[in-house]
Amino acid sequence: MPDRESNKYETLHGLPPLAGLCSMERAIQAGWSVEHSVTRLLRLHYVLKRLMEILVERITSEPIYELKMAYSYHAYLLSEQIQLIRARVAEMREPPLGLDKVPHPVLEQLMDQVRDCPAAIHLFAGGYDVVLRQAIEACRRIAAQAHPLADAPTVRIVRLIDFELSPLLDYADQAIDRLDQARTGRGTEEEECMTPLEQWKSYAWELWQAAGGLTGEGASQPPWPPPLWTSGPRQYDPVPQRDQRFRDPYNAGVNPEAFLYDPRYRARDKTLMLYYKRLRELDVPEMMASILADLKTEEPWEFYYSMLRQLWDEARHAMMGEVGFAAQGIDWTQIPINFTWSLNLNTQLTARERHGVLYFIEQGLMPRTGKRYEWEVATHSGDPLARLFQDFDWADEVLHAHIGRRWYVPRYASPQEALRYGDQCWSLVLSHWHEYRDQGLTEHRNWWPDLYRQACAIWGVEPDPTALAFDVSYENSRADLKNIRE
Repeated sequence: MPDRESNKYETLHGLPPLAGLCSMERAIQAGWSVEHSVTRLLRLHYVLKRLMEILVERITSEPIYELKMAYSYHAYLLSEQIQLIRARVAEMREPPLGLDKVPHPVLEQLMDQVRDCPAAIHLFAGGYDVVLRQAIEACRRIAAQAHPLADAPTVRIVRLIDFELSPLLDYADQAIDRLDQARTGRGTEEEECMTPLEQWKSYAWELWQAAGGLTGEGASQPPWPPPLWTSGPRQYDPVPQRDQRFRDPYNAGVNPEAFLYDPRYRARDKTLMLYYKRLRELDVPEMMASILADLKTEEPWEFYYSMLRQLWDEARHAMMGEVGFAAQGIDWTQIPINFTWSLNLNTQLTARERHGVLYFIEQGLMPRTGKRYEWEVATHSGDPLARLFQDFDWADEVLHAHIGRRWYVPRYASPQEALRYGDQCWSLVLSHWHEYRDQGLTEHRNWWPDLYRQACAIWGVEPDPTALAFDVSYENSRADLKNIRE
């Protein structure tokens, strides 16, 4: 029959058959269908999308900086895989595609429990070590079982998903180990400290099996295991949290934009303010996460997808600032990294108003006095790392301006009206500069002279007396140097 015939099949000059997809022997094997493929992709889509949303909604309230950045990156990577899956399902099915349906009630319970788990270590143990690991294993099985010719597009995307998401499992393993060590205060884990994690992982695995995994095969009948975490559903917390390394976070005693745009100061000195501004951008993911959390059910997937790319870019920019200070030999934790921009926007404005402020700021970065100017400063500074970072920071902002024009401007009568509304919304924000000081939350100390002296000592140069005397705060102006409301 076919197997015998395939063994006799020869290509011209013995070249690999079927464009290298597989052997003829494999190609003549049936046993796969569109339904097989779509069923698995829909379930994969569901768990990845839920995990992505869970990560986004933890960004703001996660105090540990490294985890805040990891959530931003991992959520973005998940969004890219989700986009691939949605496109492939749309190629194989007529609408409605069923992308927003819950595949199985136990799968929903599992993801609800991942959402409601109390701490980052539990998120990594259940959301990554169980759910994500099983999803990746399922992708590998699809790649092996799907027809390599007829369903080549699906094979391609599950291989890409495996390639892109597998490193997240390595990150999770390391995070669980480090977080548990930090929790116990020892390098080895005592049994009573480990048991809750193992109990949680066993429970998550039990739910995964009860739902039939990504195939739905072997799904169990009710009753199903009751919830392990019972304090949910976990609500999004818009108040930004920072870990203990972020000293004096209410400090608005230095206005880096005022220094950056002052022609009296040297370009090399201004790179310190550039690195500060980049690191401070971690407040943008904190704010953007609030937009995505609040508008999750009001906007289409494409909005979420585009905005999440921008959120990740802003997190990258923050890490560029971290790297910049590390390259200079400067401990960034000695610098007060202000967080009141995300705090004030998240607690004073609606999601639409916050989006307006974001758009207004992004558009303001496009003229010559915006990102191009920062790149020119970095270029003239003689610091190749600053130049590299500002080069890509500028490129990212071009994309962000486009995202704003695509998803923000159409809600208004004209681009001008959209811009005015964003400016008005920013003007509504109360800075609470004096209140934070009067409440004892900060003294708004001018930290610039200490940073500048340290940098000059590292550079082996004398501080410029004019730069050393810089003392302009955010008391009466915002980042675009316009007056603000108190």
